[in-house]
Formats: sequence, structure tokens, C-alpha cells
Amino acid sequence: MVRLIYNLFFPFVLLAMLPGFVVRMMRRGKYRHKFGQRFGVYSTRVKERLSELSPVWIHAVSVGEVRVAMKLIAEWKRLDPGLEVVLSTTTSTGFALARAELETEWLEVIYNPLDFLPCVKSALRAIKPSRLVLVEAEVWPNLVYEARRLGISAYLVNARLSPRSVRRFRRARFLTAKVFNQLEKLCVQFPAEIAIWESLGMQSGKIALTGSIKYDFARTGVAQRPDLSAVLEQAGLQPGARVLLGASTHDGEEVLLAELCENLRQTHANLFLILVPRHFERCHVIHDELAKAGFPANLRSKMDGSTEMSDAQILLVNSTGELRDWFAFATVAFIGKSLTATGGQNPVEAIIAGKPAIFGPHMENFQILTGQLLEAKGAIQVPDAAGLTQKLDQLLGDEDMRMGLVNRAQEVLATHRGAAHRTVQVITE
Repeated sequence: MVRLIYNLFFPFVLLAMLPGFVVRMMRRGKYRHKFGQRFGVYSTRVKERLSELSPVWIHAVSVGEVRVAMKLIAEWKRLDPGLEVVLSTTTSTGFALARAELETEWLEVIYNPLDFLPCVKSALRAIKPSRLVLVEAEVWPNLVYEARRLGISAYLVNARLSPRSVRRFRRARFLTAKVFNQLEKLCVQFPAEIAIWESLGMQSGKIALTGSIKYDFARTGVAQRPDLSAVLEQAGLQPGARVLLGASTHDGEEVLLAELCENLRQTHANLFLILVPRHFERCHVIHDELAKAGFPANLRSKMDGSTEMSDAQILLVNSTGELRDWFAFATVAFIGKSLTATGGQNPVEAIIAGKPAIFGPHMENFQILTGQLLEAKGAIQVPDAAGLTQKLDQLLGDEDMRMGLVNRAQEVLATHRGAAHRTVQVITE
């Protein structure tokens, strides 16, 4: 009954969402690239390649989920050298990262098909996976039902639920609980999430506590890339200057950070601002907004490595997949989507890089982690722009305060060490 209802309404929902989907793809570019794969249509080369594998199918939506998949695959390959993988993504940025970092003779990267039954059946016929592993929040009804019908065990790893998703799933529990229970196992990140999933109708015996793969790290710190050092030098970064990194910023936060940096330069003269928006396609709009507000910014794409220096004190990163590398240059990291938007972005990459994290009042998508960090005094949360300016002034001038935050935050994350190994064990046992 659940599948019948879903498949009756899916074509209408797809038609309603299609214009927005096409617009987003056109903005981000490369929308024609392997477009047929989104409908379960593959080239002769890909079909021949898939026929040679007997793979695990791992699905990861975009860059963040692909990075989780990379850790999982690395650990799985270490434990099982004969592992073969098909990794599917939804976005062109996720696809590009996966191709650059992962694709080898034992791993094929494809686009995930739409969850329309003919597309799903076509993909499963081509891939013939031994297992289906979904990363974080990608439980598509037709995909998991059809996998189950074919005897393919499906798993959700590093499971993530936003408060909005919890409310939505509870309202439709009579439908969603049946979908979730098609999974063989569901791997959660935090103990508190077990009760939440049970409240959504997930059978308790199918829930495994593994920790977060995203927070599973062997060492901290990140090296400064020489090419990015050259970009910053050309962009006007002075030796010994303090750097504020606006990480995954959203609409309104870029100008706000530029304004407060201008004020903070009264006490921190060489303060430099690096802005890495969550959606790089907004960069031309952000660049114009900054200019109108009186804050000229250098575009990362215009920094060609020449010796010509700029006197601007803002670098706007209009490229994708580099955020993790920019943390190496930060003195303090502001976590975006937390001040002028709601939900928040993940503070973990800043902490792993050894940088203190500060964010606004809206971290709803990371409530459990944020609560742990604040309780351990491993991060700073501020109510508004005035509070952000005050706390940044303290952090920029106090190295002991910065290192104290980082050390306590990394102690919080240490509980997740080994999460990738535990997750592989759950899937393979």
C-alpha cells in the first residue's frame, strides 16, 4: 500500500519540483553531464564496466556525504582488499569530488537515478549490487523496497535527522515507518538518536550505535596548501595577520561579517576575511553586495598567482570543494547559516583542523553535537551580531582561549574515533 500511494503521487511531485531542480542544475553547471544516468540509462562503457564488478552500491548525495563515503570505503577496503564499489551521487560537485578522489579500477562513480520505479529497476539491473549502503539521509522508498524484493540488504549509515525531518516523519509515521524498516540496519551517530528513531517506528533491533564517520579522525590539523598561500598573498594577506574564515555562509552573513571585520580592525589592524559561501553560484551576487556596501573583495578565481598585490582585505572563494583546505589559514572560524538563516552548518571540519569554532543562535540541524560542544566549553555560541563582534575580539587577541576551545572540542569528537570501522562491522557481520 505504501509503495502504491508513493508511486501514484511521485510523478506529480516530480513535475512540480522539476522547474526548481532544472534551475539549480543550470546554476551549478554541468547539468548535461551524464544526464541519462539520472533516469537509469547508462552508456555501453559504463554497463560493461558494471557487469565486471560485483559491487557494493554506496549512495552519497553531495560533497559532505561523499567525504563520509570516502572514509567508509577506505576502512572497508583496508579490511577487505577485494571490495568493489559503485558510488552514486546526486550533485555535480559531489560527482566531481568522487571522480577526482576515488575512481579506480575497483570503483565506478555514477549519478543516482530518480526514485521513479522504472529508473530504479534499470539501475539495479545494471549494477547488480551485493549490498546497498545509503549515507546520512537518503532512504528512497522505491530504491529500498526494490532492493529488498531482490534480496539485496540495504543499510543507512551515519544516519542524520534534522528537527524538521523528525516532525515530518512523525506526522506520516504510518507510511515512513514501513519504509525505514525495509533497511537491514540503521547506524546512528549519537545515543540520544536511538529513542528518536524508535519514536518514528524503527525496530529497535535494527538500530546500531556506531558514532559519526564524519567525526572519525586519526589526527588533527591540516597543512597549508602552497597554492592557496600564494592566492592569499596576492589577495593582500599580510604576514602575521589574523584571519576570520566565514565557513559555508548564507545570504546576509557575508556583508555582516565584512562590517564587523571593519569594526574589529580598530584593535586588530591586519584582520583578513575569507568568505566561503555554502552555494558558490551565489558568489557574483555576494561580490556585488559587498561592493555596494563599500567592501571590495577579491575573487579566488581572479587570483592567478601573479606578483600584482591587492589592497582588499577580503577573499571571496568562488570555487567548490576547497573549504576544508581554507581552514588551515584561519585564526577563528565562523560557522555559517547560524546567524541570518536557520539550521546551521557542521562545525566539525573547523575543529578537526584545529581551529576554534563560533556560531550564531541557529544550529538546529546539529543540536546534539552543538549541545555537547557547548557543555564541554568547546565552542562559542552568540545570540546576534553584537555578541559575535565581542567574542571575536576576545578570541582574536587570546591564543590560550583559542587553543582551550580547540582542545576541549577535540575531546568531544574523540568519542567517535573508530566509527568507520564499527560501521563496516555492522554491514558485514
